[in-house]
Amino acid sequence: MARYASIGHRFWVMFSLLVAAISVVTALGVYAAANSSRQAIARQELEREAVYYRGQLAHDGNAPLPDTWLIRGFLRAPGQSEQGLPENLHGLGPGFHQVAQPDGTQGTVLVSDDPRGTLYLLFNNDRPNQVVMLFGLIPVVLVVLIIYFATWLTYRASRKALSPVVALAKVVRRWNPDHPEPAALAPGNLPAASDSDVEVLVTALYNFANRLEAFVERERNFTRDASHELRTPLTVMKVAVDVLADEDMSPFAQRSLARIRRSIREMEALIETFLVLARESDTGLRDEDFLANDVVSAEVARYRELLYGKPVELRLVEYARFALHTPPRVFAVMVGNLIRNACLYTEQGTVTVEVEADSVRVVDTGSGMSEEDLERAFQAFYRGSRTGSTGHGIGLAIVRRVADRYGWQVTLESTLGRGTVAVARFPAAQPPDLALPGPDAPAEEKPANAESGG
Repeated sequence: MARYASIGHRFWVMFSLLVAAISVVTALGVYAAANSSRQAIARQELEREAVYYRGQLAHDGNAPLPDTWLIRGFLRAPGQSEQGLPENLHGLGPGFHQVAQPDGTQGTVLVSDDPRGTLYLLFNNDRPNQVVMLFGLIPVVLVVLIIYFATWLTYRASRKALSPVVALAKVVRRWNPDHPEPAALAPGNLPAASDSDVEVLVTALYNFANRLEAFVERERNFTRDASHELRTPLTVMKVAVDVLADEDMSPFAQRSLARIRRSIREMEALIETFLVLARESDTGLRDEDFLANDVVSAEVARYRELLYGKPVELRLVEYARFALHTPPRVFAVMVGNLIRNACLYTEQGTVTVEVEADSVRVVDTGSGMSEEDLERAFQAFYRGSRTGSTGHGIGLAIVRRVADRYGWQVTLESTLGRGTVAVARFPAAQPPDLALPGPDAPAEEKPANAESGG
C-alpha cells in the first residue's frame, strides 16, 4: 500500500526547497555579477587610463607611467625589443588580454599602439574584488534575508491556515470505526476553522460519525437478537427431525427427512458464519492458541451429514499437526465453508481434507468450475454455471473475507468435470509443542498419515 506524506510535511519540504533554490540562485547570481562587474571595471579603467596617459604624454614627453594600487604601465618605444618588459607581457598584440601575475593572481592587460610606442597597462583583477564583493554582496544579502523572512512568514501563515485540517487528520487517524466516538469529531473540540470549507468538512465528518455509531449499535443489537431468534426454531426443527427419524417411514419419506436434515445443517452453518463475521471485531472473539487439527476434525464430522444419501466418501488425512493463535471460531468458519462447498457440489466420488504443516487442502471430485467461474468464485452471491439451485453464492466470498482479515492465503484450482482443489495457507502456523506448551499440549500425537473415513 502506498504511503502518503502529511500536508504539513509537504509544506515544510516545499518551503525548504524554495529557500534552497533562492540560496543557490543568489550565490550563482552574485558570482556571475561579480565576475562580469570585475571584467567591466577592468576594461573601463584601462581604457580611461590609456586615454589619460596619452593626453599627458602629448603635453610632456617625459610624463611618468601609471603606477597605482590597481594599474601599472609599461611603454615600449618603436623598434625597441620586449626585453625590458615583464615576461607575462611578451608577445601580446593590441587589445585586451588575461595574464598571470608573479604573485599568482590574474590581471587584465590593455595593449595599444601609437607613433610614440606601444603602451602596456596591467590591471590587478583581485584587488577590486573585495570592493565589488563588499558593495555587491551587502545589498544581495539584505534582499535574501528579506526573502527568507517573507518565506518564513508565509510558511507560518500556511501552517496556521492548515492547522484545522492537520488536527482533523490526527483525530481521524486515531478514530476507531469499531468503537466510534463522535464527540472526538465535534466541531467544538477542534481548532477554529480558518474558512468555511474546513467547517463543512468537520461538520460532515461529525454527522457521519454519529450515523456510523448508530449503525454499529444496530448491528450489535441485530447479532444479539438473531443469535437467539434464529437458533431457537432451528433447534426445534432438529429435535423434530430426530424424533421422526425413529419412526417407521417409507424410503421416500426417509430421503425427504435427510434433505430436511441437510437443509437445517446448512442453515445453522450459514447463521453461525454470519454471526461470526458480524462480530469478528468485537471482544467476543478472543485470540487464543488452539490445535488446528482438532477444529478441522470437528468440521469434517459436522458436515458429514450433508453427504447422507450420496455415494460420496468424506475423508480426513493428517500429514502434520499445527497450531494457530487466532479466534478458533473464525478458523472453523473458514475451513467449514471450504468443506461445505466441496460436499454440496460433489455428487459422487470423494471429498478429502488434508492437513499439512501450515495449510489445509480440500480436494473433491465434483463438477469443477470453468475458467469464468474460477475467476468469479470469490464474488459474493455469484453462483457458478453448473451449480443449479444448490448453494447461496456466499461460501467462498466469506472464505476470502476471513482470509483477508487475518492475513491467510486461499487459492483455488479446478478442472471442469473433474473436481476442485481449495488450499488455505496459514503463514503464522506453529508446531503444537511450541504454541501449546505444558498442560495445554495434546495428550498424544497422531501418527503421520492418520486417516479417517465415513
